Amino acid sequence: MDANAVMGLAAQVMWLVVKLTAPVLGLGLAAGLAVSLLQATTQIQEQTLAFIPKILAVVAALLLFGPWMLTTLLDFTRQILTNLNAFGS
Repeated sequence: MDANAVMGLAAQVMWLVVKLTAPVLGLGLAAGLAVSLLQATTQIQEQTLAFIPKILAVVAALLLFGPWMLTTLLDFTRQILTNLNAFGS
């Protein structure tokens, strides 16, 4: 296996990680931003108030995007295992 193949595989893995984490992080970020705006407008400065909506957003994202994430990961794993002989030396 040459260096170009390793770099290509590493790039595919990095792109897969970005694709799989983007929905969860995006919804968590949106929930955090909404809570921050609410806190700024109402001048409620409770630190623990931000955690519950973020946790609920992340759980909702995992429930909503979980099947897609699992399918994507299984497809990638299946592709790697199918082409395993190409990675030999």
